[in-house]
Amino acid sequence: MTEIIFLINNKINEFVWGPVTLFILLGLGSYITIKTGFFQFTKVKEIATNTIVSIFKGDIKSTDSSNVSPYQAMTAAVASSVGVGSIAGVSTAIVAGGPGAIFWMWMSALVGMMTKYAEVVLAVHFREQDKNGIHYGGPMYYIEKGLSCKPLAIAFALFTGVSCFNIGNMTQANSIAASLQAAFHLSPSFTGVVLACLSAVVIFGGVTRITRVSEKLVPVMAVFYIIGSCIVIIQNIGVVPQVMKLIFAEAFSLRSVGSGAFGYGVFLAMRFGIARGVFSNEAGLGSAPIMHAAANTDSPVRQGMWGIFEVFVTTICICSMTALVVLTSNVLQTGHSGVVLVSAAFSKTFGSYGGAFVAIAIFFFAFSTMIGWAYYGECSWGYIFSNHKPLVSKVVRIIWLPIVFIGSVAELELVWGIADTFNGLMMIPNLAALFGLSGIVFKLTKKYIAANC
Repeated sequence: MTEIIFLINNKINEFVWGPVTLFILLGLGSYITIKTGFFQFTKVKEIATNTIVSIFKGDIKSTDSSNVSPYQAMTAAVASSVGVGSIAGVSTAIVAGGPGAIFWMWMSALVGMMTKYAEVVLAVHFREQDKNGIHYGGPMYYIEKGLSCKPLAIAFALFTGVSCFNIGNMTQANSIAASLQAAFHLSPSFTGVVLACLSAVVIFGGVTRITRVSEKLVPVMAVFYIIGSCIVIIQNIGVVPQVMKLIFAEAFSLRSVGSGAFGYGVFLAMRFGIARGVFSNEAGLGSAPIMHAAANTDSPVRQGMWGIFEVFVTTICICSMTALVVLTSNVLQTGHSGVVLVSAAFSKTFGSYGGAFVAIAIFFFAFSTMIGWAYYGECSWGYIFSNHKPLVSKVVRIIWLPIVFIGSVAELELVWGIADTFNGLMMIPNLAALFGLSGIVFKLTKKYIAANC
């Protein structure tokens, strides 16, 4: 039975993460980029003013106690996307697709900025408000209200609702438990209990507590990882020019791979680079807009700028750090992949502390992902069972905790595969909505530019 499930899942996975879907994803991002006048490049000053500059000015607090600030929504969305994929996913892309995969990861991020921007703009534009004044929304709402297609909206909510328990919970808990066991010899059972307790403290506080924790956690974990990565890169600064040259050369290499045809290397680089780029920043998946819809903002476009900034942080900054650490440390010949390869790279500089550094980073990254996806699950199942939202939220939170423990102690090869598939299935209804409602995004963008730029 398990073999049959594996086979079916692999076939679906080949489609949802196949060349056609990834081409559509890149094409849509490029289309939105062109139709908005290359907004992420031409309006970089406006974007910086409304994001990074506002952080340093301290102008990031919500004026409405019942809703979260635009900055908190962004940090919670970053926390949900900067998971194990930012470490293990990047190294896997390099091993499977070669160094050239990093170039295509960057390209997917540059156009993915506008895919994420469009998602956030639509989520804020079509969001709703409950009797307590709390905003909520996401792709299921802009699919229903904008496209008038309830079945497609339910499909998205269902895919997201299933994904929350595997990609947002079990796989993250499993990665934390495995890394802590390898680095500090902690029992997975002990880790599972601690994670379940920490998760309970956060998620039972609702979206406001999730965003407040993320607001504090994201800057700390990002700075921690970037500083550690910079130390390794500086240690190997002499080979950085060769590494950059290799990335660009391998991105367009027409050599054959194994017994494959000439040009197959380019295909592999594109496939794994784009797929892992999407996996890291979630542009096009439709998950992050659920969090952004909760922001206390009266401007869909301004909140959309936080979406652009989010992709920049997750992929251009953090994933690039992982890539450069691996490639400058000369560890590819070890035959390792995933977390083990990244640990080997850091160990080249930090010695026996390298594994501990990666384990701590994975704990921060994966735990932040878990608490964000718990909210995504609440919203998704709450949409499907809209007449029982308060009860649904409680049920999701209660079920969440034992699944955290199960994820920590179980062997999850099949769950990882199913998680990857359902993650990809989320894209299909969301991309259809983004294309169908792109005219609204262009109109709102044009109106904002005319009034503010």
